[in-house]
Amino acid sequence: MIPKTFKEVIDLGDGRTISIETGKLAKQAHGSVVVQMGDAMLLCTVVSSYKESKLDFFPLTVDYREKFAAAGRYPGGFFKREARPSDGEVLVMRIVDRVLRPLFPSDYKTETQVMIQLMSHDEEVMPDALAGLAASAAIQLSDVPFETAISEARVGRINGEFVINPSRSQLAESDIDMIIGASADSVMMVEGEMKEISEEEMADAIKFAHEAIKEQIAAQHRLADAFGRKPVREYPEAKSDEAIESKVRDAAYQKIYDIAKGGHSKRDRGEAFSAVKEEVLALFSEEELEENKDLIKKYFNKTEKEAVRELTLAEGLRLDGRKTDEIRPIWTEIDYLPSVHGSAIFTRGETQALATVTLGTSREANMIDMPTHQGEETFYLHYNFPPFCTGEAYPLRGTSRREIGHGNLAQRGLKNMIPEDCPYTVRIVSEVLESNGSSSMATVCAGTMALMDAGIQMKKPVSGIAMGLISDGDRFAVLSDILGDEDHLGDMDFKVTGTADGITACQMDIKVKGLPYEILVKALKQAREGRLHILDKLAETISEPNASVKPHAPKMEKVEIPQEFIGAVIGPGGKVIQEMQKETGTTIVIEEIDEMGVIEILGVNQEMIDEVKKRIKAITFKPEVGSVYEVKVIKVLDFGAVVEYMNAKGNEVLLHVSELAWERTENVTDVVNVGDVLDVKYFGMDPKTRKPKVSRKALLEKPEGYTPRPPRDSNRDSGRRDNRGRDDRSRGGDRDRNKRNDRN
Repeated sequence: MIPKTFKEVIDLGDGRTISIETGKLAKQAHGSVVVQMGDAMLLCTVVSSYKESKLDFFPLTVDYREKFAAAGRYPGGFFKREARPSDGEVLVMRIVDRVLRPLFPSDYKTETQVMIQLMSHDEEVMPDALAGLAASAAIQLSDVPFETAISEARVGRINGEFVINPSRSQLAESDIDMIIGASADSVMMVEGEMKEISEEEMADAIKFAHEAIKEQIAAQHRLADAFGRKPVREYPEAKSDEAIESKVRDAAYQKIYDIAKGGHSKRDRGEAFSAVKEEVLALFSEEELEENKDLIKKYFNKTEKEAVRELTLAEGLRLDGRKTDEIRPIWTEIDYLPSVHGSAIFTRGETQALATVTLGTSREANMIDMPTHQGEETFYLHYNFPPFCTGEAYPLRGTSRREIGHGNLAQRGLKNMIPEDCPYTVRIVSEVLESNGSSSMATVCAGTMALMDAGIQMKKPVSGIAMGLISDGDRFAVLSDILGDEDHLGDMDFKVTGTADGITACQMDIKVKGLPYEILVKALKQAREGRLHILDKLAETISEPNASVKPHAPKMEKVEIPQEFIGAVIGPGGKVIQEMQKETGTTIVIEEIDEMGVIEILGVNQEMIDEVKKRIKAITFKPEVGSVYEVKVIKVLDFGAVVEYMNAKGNEVLLHVSELAWERTENVTDVVNVGDVLDVKYFGMDPKTRKPKVSRKALLEKPEGYTPRPPRDSNRDSGRRDNRGRDDRSRGGDRDRNKRNDRN
């Protein structure tokens, strides 16, 4: 029996549509939808366990996978099946998770899994922009408690016009690439990159995307109503006790307020807060602690949050004693690591990043192999966040999703400032050595300086800053350069990177509902002031890129050759190119681009790079008919001299004895010897010999009374072969006639 399906269609207004369908697939999941745009289809399911959980956190898993079959491709690797998620898939998981997680009830602790799978791919549709819509729609069809429907949309701007969910080809022309997540009432998440846009332009893009999101949410409600909404499941509500809450607050609030006002360091402040917590716990009996310890700690954390927020709203002061727009002290250093190609340290307060730059050929490009996108990155950034940077010790489990996300943000902030003609593949690695607030933005700053230290001619330097917002509805405070503690205590945290002329990347998580756009723009402008302050600090250490790479760093030069010579440069079995690399100590990479061969030559020694260029020039040298060239004699034969072009050594040609001089030449050495340098004229391919023809005599004045020379002596000519290795038949005919005359 064909199952009954329910479907809603969203019209994007330009001939494109998005459909949401349920009832056909994965019906045992608690909620299941298929979202389709063009030929792209996402299957999203949600399942939440009915077993009572004893966890003290919400175990939500958001998983996004792109099936290779969706694009008619095979997975790479030996086993030919999908395995661990790619960085691109992890980034999609993060942008969906960040919007969904805050909307589940704070006391809901049941194992919940949202799985999104790309089942069919369309080259003109970027599926990551549909993942949030699919996740929310599936939840709306389930009985899982969830505050409100949400959706996500990508916004681009092409020729000054905003576009919702542009294709990859459209994005190549866009100066904005942002994904916005929102409910019908509030923007909740923003992430993307821009090409130096203003704060007002960014706010306009968010508004435009929010209007499209409202339509997507309305479609979810229509689908859920048509399908039949399920009653929200019952679950154990969090325990509460007003008497305990009041007791904790009365005992701790003022003490916490005073400590927060003292401007202590992270460690001292933490120790002071812990001492107050112990005092609060001491107010309860052993029986009360055994029964209510978790509740007491919860109320203590709540009191701490209230006290710190009130200090900022009432007095404009922060945990470390700064004013709301004050940046922590900054110190920087470049060229710290002597053997790397570029390095820099950026330290801001208790956050420190050490960035290194490595230069390579296109062979070192970061290969992207996803069902929806194949290509390579010649600029990429890796971010490492070891446990010691926060004074902790825990097992290392490989690269975390957080490290991938923070590294991607820093990479997006910097990449548009790398010049298009940069010959290198550039890799930045950021090692976070201390962290108390926005190590990703410290990575951007350290990365900028390391690039300039490495001699990469950045268009403009980039800095980054993390901002926060605290609001109680009537009052609000925008915080510049937030601490780690301020990150989770505030109502909004956002990171902005940019040059002196505009924003290059951003990442926002907004927790306050209905944030006015006026406050958002104010926060962005305050962030700009902070960015400019940090840029000035960077300029004190390095104001412009070094003119060249370091002496021990590889130099890169590119040579273009006609496509027809690629095989000659490589040689049979790669012999020619391998010998060049071995003898010169260089790395040579050849690519075919637009019917030309592009040769990258990477080496530390400039003389060896020049030697490779000379050899390539010799291999690809193509003389022009009628031109005169300087040549050198490298070998003398009975029938001529082998010469090589001086401007293309290694490229040889035969100068026939008959072209040495107007007079008859008995011995080649009467005219030239090995090592002689002379000029010759190039006549192109000789139709008789099918070999290139050059002449010395063509450049000499013809003697007066010159007559063509008689046939050469038959004895000297006996057995002579032309330059094709065959008998000279015309002279052979003369020899036959001479022999007949002798017999007579």
